[in-house]
Amino acid sequence: MVTTATQRLLDLAAIAAASRDEDLLLQLLEEANALYQRGFETLRGVVARRVDGTSPEVLVAVVKAAGLPCDASQDRDELVLLLALTEWEMTPAALAYSEMAEDAARRGVCLVPEE
Repeated sequence: MVTTATQRLLDLAAIAAASRDEDLLLQLLEEANALYQRGFETLRGVVARRVDGTSPEVLVAVVKAAGLPCDASQDRDELVLLLALTEWEMTPAALAYSEMAEDAARRGVCLVPEE
């Protein structure tokens, strides 16, 4: 059986929610973060291909229509990144990861160590 990255993220989120072990929670969060980053990079590539050939003016208009602040001085990569991030944040994988990270933070577990 093949598990997709989205399914794995959903599974990790469910395991994390039920876990009381901080070390396990951190391991789950690390794996989920790697899947989140890979998924976002994949989607960023899809968005870049989708808008390939779009004029800078139209691309700025698309970003603004998505409700994101931007201006014509931003380069194409920045605009693609904004569009991809907006789209990615609404995916089940990203939503599961965000909820998992927020829950872990409430329990004092975070990928960024406190100083």
